[in-house]
Amino acid sequence: MKPVISFGSIDFKKSFFKPGEQVNWELTVVSEVIVEIEVVTNITYLSEIMFEERHIESLTPGVNTIQNFWLPPSIVPRGYGLDCHLESGQGEVLASYSTGFDVLEHWTQHPRYGFLTDFSPERESEKALDSLLEYRINGLQFYDWMYRHEQYLSDVDPYIDPLGREISFETVAKLIVAAHQRNMAAMPYTAVYAASIPFYENHKDWALYQADGSPHYFGEDFLVIMDPRFDSPWTEHLLDQFTNILAKTNFDGIHLDQYGAPKRGYDDEGNAFSLDQPLADLIDATHTIVAQNLGEEGSVIFNAVTNWPIETVAPSEQNVVYIEVWPPYTSFNDLANLVVQAQELGHGKPVIIAAYIDPFYETNVLLNDAIIFASGAGHIELGENGGYLADPYFPNYAIPSHQLTEKLQHYYAFSIRYQNVIGPQSKSVTKDFGPYLHITGVNTSPGLLYDKVMPIIRESEGYLAINLINLLGLPAGEWETGMIEKPISIDTAELELQGLKRDVQAVWFATPDDDDISLTPIDFTLDAGVLQLIVPRLDCWGLVLLQWSE
Repeated sequence: MKPVISFGSIDFKKSFFKPGEQVNWELTVVSEVIVEIEVVTNITYLSEIMFEERHIESLTPGVNTIQNFWLPPSIVPRGYGLDCHLESGQGEVLASYSTGFDVLEHWTQHPRYGFLTDFSPERESEKALDSLLEYRINGLQFYDWMYRHEQYLSDVDPYIDPLGREISFETVAKLIVAAHQRNMAAMPYTAVYAASIPFYENHKDWALYQADGSPHYFGEDFLVIMDPRFDSPWTEHLLDQFTNILAKTNFDGIHLDQYGAPKRGYDDEGNAFSLDQPLADLIDATHTIVAQNLGEEGSVIFNAVTNWPIETVAPSEQNVVYIEVWPPYTSFNDLANLVVQAQELGHGKPVIIAAYIDPFYETNVLLNDAIIFASGAGHIELGENGGYLADPYFPNYAIPSHQLTEKLQHYYAFSIRYQNVIGPQSKSVTKDFGPYLHITGVNTSPGLLYDKVMPIIRESEGYLAINLINLLGLPAGEWETGMIEKPISIDTAELELQGLKRDVQAVWFATPDDDDISLTPIDFTLDAGVLQLIVPRLDCWGLVLLQWSE
């Protein structure tokens, strides 16, 4: 009789591993009987086997844990695949698990940004962060952790924030320590021009005004917008606050927020000015302070709300281009185009997208991540308590279903595993190859918003990655329009790519919609620059990987 054995999980001790650092992970195996099994472990870089091991384990009824380790090469950044099979003494596969991990010098090389919002005195730090390790979240935005927008640290602890929440800096400090133990960066939320009304009343000459001389209020009139120009008294005060944060805490940089409006303003003397260049100047000034306090380990991130002012802030001295998406950027096409534009304007900087969706609409969630990840970017969406960002006020997060949670873990593992061919180190070439890609009986036009297969094509050294995003049969092409329907799945689709000017050595297929996310070789023909192959299947996101001949 076949023993009943299943994987509980594969748990990594850290969100990523640094060069020279040993990779440690723990297998959790559930057995109903006393039995000996063989544990077969393969670690791969793309299709290359880096590590193979087979060993015998004796299981007892209940939960069994098996410790494992591997010392990877000091090549960075690099994503790896981990595939583990449990076999009987007769070689029969009893259970399998497929995932990914990476080796980075710094978390921003392949950022996976999450969030924390609960800093109450009774908060348990370890449990909150261990749940995020399942997605290899390596950076955390500490959202609304501060005492006031104009005074981040309080003289008392705990303290009450502007919205009446009780917050303890002792909890904040413990969470920072717990984050660092897991190779997660801790980034403090700050707002570049927000101050309380009492602070404004005492510093009216520091504020930003409207044409009629009235101040700009925000958030149901509990904040006032101040003048963020580089030489303003407000900016001098704010930069002093940043210096104080970095001197008195163990945060890893500064996360800068803005509200997307106003885009122009007036000082207290009635002089008009645009905010686009002042915001870029503020980013650069913040970078100087972070570098002085933290060196190269520090990070600066700025929120380009509604993609504004992306032309000035993307090339500024920030480590990541972060875009909060709002109308008019409502289509799936817009998500991909925003990422590519940011990568180009940022001269290859990694990109993080903030796009808020109700996780009840699981199709939207998966398609958004498929498009964002396949475009080489990250998506801030996951936080404490298994929470998912459904609202721009982060404490209003929602809880996804268990089914969606498992799928998201697959999507994150997939993006990590194949980051060298689809991640920030790769380059978008969709415009170069997309017009020459055809799937029999399916529309792949980039101009169509829905009912198509959306190709996202990226090139890296030696490889061409063709991501296929399935929008077939969906009633809308807008990423935030709630859709319950799943795309119409495709079996054995005929794909043709014309105009190739290089020889192809090998082709593989992989998908995060399967439990097994490893690469499978597929047959192809290449004749007069025309590549033809069969895509085995396509549910939501499929990857066809071409290796160029040397």
